Amino acid sequence: MFALMAVLFWSTIGSAFKLTLNYLNFVQVLLFASFIAVIFLALTLTISGKMRDIFNLSKKNIGMSAIMGFLNPFAYYLVLLKAYSILQAQEAVVLNYIWPMILVLLSIPFLRQKISLISFFALLISFAGIFVIAIEGRIMTLRFSHPAGVALALVSAFFWASYWLLNLKDKREETEKLFMNFAFGFLYILVYAISTNNLVLPGIKGVIGVVYIGLFEMGITFVLWLKALKYAENTARVSNLVYLSPFLSLIFVSVFVGEKILISTIAGLILIIGGILIQHFSGKTAKVI
Repeated sequence: MFALMAVLFWSTIGSAFKLTLNYLNFVQVLLFASFIAVIFLALTLTISGKMRDIFNLSKKNIGMSAIMGFLNPFAYYLVLLKAYSILQAQEAVVLNYIWPMILVLLSIPFLRQKISLISFFALLISFAGIFVIAIEGRIMTLRFSHPAGVALALVSAFFWASYWLLNLKDKREETEKLFMNFAFGFLYILVYAISTNNLVLPGIKGVIGVVYIGLFEMGITFVLWLKALKYAENTARVSNLVYLSPFLSLIFVSVFVGEKILISTIAGLILIIGGILIQHFSGKTAKVI
């Protein structure tokens, strides 16, 4: 139940991003949404009695949060939201799911892992999906519709995968860690917003959008997901429910944003998720191609 609720909420975020960007620019969306997330996480820690632990953090943990907060939420969402402002919501939603394959590539130099022929083949399949989406199915002309937007979506996936690698090494309690990361991230985006003259109060529709994003992308949904993993008898089965999210996202984009879902988007999504699943079920292997 918790996992399905989390997946359902995450599936609405692509639409929420696109709709909110009608009223605020990408810098303002991140500024106010991250502020809402910080407030929610602070309340969560206070209610659970863990807020006092924040004042006893070591310099090493504070330094780690400063780095991780730069990667996420600052760099990741700043670049991702800019991509959403350029691309159709359906394209940005699907391209965002390439990050597990970026993680595979980064694990080679940083974790010194090796990939097999099957894993290499999986990478090619997923990146073929990016190509199909980038040209919107125009295989004969090979014309890229929004190359800057596609590039930004891939860069955001790089930032998220990098954040994930660092997160694996950080053994702190998850909610505490997320609060500190978002606190630093909010400070970064606040400075950036001030320096770029983006510190403007939103209207009511913008407020509704950023509150929704702050809670259901960055706050409540994360807590639901942790509860799902805590109560799950088999965490792998629960984690696999995440693959429902991009397909549900396309339904929400069609209904709420009003975009006509392109065949190329569906084909690209199938290729990306197909590559991820092949990589997931192939397991760790010994030899790099």
